[in-house]
Amino acid sequence: MRLFKLLLILALAGVSIGLWLLYSVDGVPILAYHRVSDEDEIYSISPAEFERQMKYLQEHGYTAISLAEMYDAFAGKGSMPAKPVVITFDDGYKDNYLTALPIMEKYRMKATVFVIAGQVGEPAYLTWEQIREMQRRHTEIGSHTLSHVALSEVAAGEQEMEIRTSKAVLEENLKIPVEFLAYPFGKFMPAHFDMLRQAGYRGACTGLAGLNHAGGNSYALKRINIPRPRYGMAEFRLRLLRANIFFRFLQ
Repeated sequence: MRLFKLLLILALAGVSIGLWLLYSVDGVPILAYHRVSDEDEIYSISPAEFERQMKYLQEHGYTAISLAEMYDAFAGKGSMPAKPVVITFDDGYKDNYLTALPIMEKYRMKATVFVIAGQVGEPAYLTWEQIREMQRRHTEIGSHTLSHVALSEVAAGEQEMEIRTSKAVLEENLKIPVEFLAYPFGKFMPAHFDMLRQAGYRGACTGLAGLNHAGGNSYALKRINIPRPRYGMAEFRLRLLRANIFFRFLQ
């Protein structure tokens, strides 16, 4: 009987900790996608799977916000919904507009798309008109550099050129400020923070896992990578939970 009571207490404690991790979220998750298509590659999630994930977010009370809205709230210049989420896409593929956008709109979600400025209009990539249409439909546009080089692997002069020129090209064509960047391959160095600040960026997304909070480094934002799943929605839920654990115990 004593052993049974001990096991029951341990089980209840485990359930309580699980519920705490799942539902008591203090940080903002930023999801990192690339493509939404049926192509069999690691960074291409099927439209059906993407729709299941957007439906899950809506049914569990998440509200999609932009990076600008998150940044403003952290700075005390605005407020956030009870369960905010930022949905991002890297590279600027055409299927972000043709496939992902209608699904997000169906579930009242919106996204931030990080565009490789030098590849706009290339095969499989967004055109300027498609990007403008996404803007009109509440999509935030950011930079993914000019040519998608790993910034930490090129000379300082080339790093600055990639950061500044991509911003200038996007702003010239879209007529709006471009305030956020995603580091290609998630790679960055502390030296990039000043480069980005001086170029006029408000923040940048890395490949680091976890959630984001007020007072954190806005040039080292964490994201939850969402590749093509092997285990369906269980894997998606696990990735959200893992980021929550990282945020609580490893920040």
